[in-house]
Amino acid sequence: MASEEQVELNAPHHPTEKAFEAFEVVEHTIKSEILKSRHDWNKHEPRMWSRAAGISDADLVSFNIREDLVECRSAPTSYGTIILGKIRLPAIRDDEGEGFIHVRIHDPPNRGTDDVIFHSLFTDEGNRDEDGHPTTWRAIQTRDTPLEFFNE
Repeated sequence: MASEEQVELNAPHHPTEKAFEAFEVVEHTIKSEILKSRHDWNKHEPRMWSRAAGISDADLVSFNIREDLVECRSAPTSYGTIILGKIRLPAIRDDEGEGFIHVRIHDPPNRGTDDVIFHSLFTDEGNRDEDGHPTTWRAIQTRDTPLEFFNE
């Protein structure tokens, strides 16, 4: 598995047709993983998905890749291509503005988009205290949150 030190992501950019196609392959999985993550985090740290409080599961995952994938980055690896995407969640609009999730997918070499696989969602456990414990939790990012490498 690649690490941040081993990967040189290209600059953030509007999704290409190939990126739209790759994310469409795993759109259903992304939606399932959002709901799974939300339910798992709500059991032990509900602040992770707090921006979605009061929003139904159906509304939370009501995005459409063609309309809501707004930014991508990618990097080649020895085993294919890592693709990061920033996806707007239309149901999230609060004091912080629109809500976005950051998703990592993987496109193995030599088979087009047919074998694209979901890798992970970015869930930020940030602002660590002196003991190394997080003090903030965020699965739903803002428009300004940079789309950066993550390995979750």
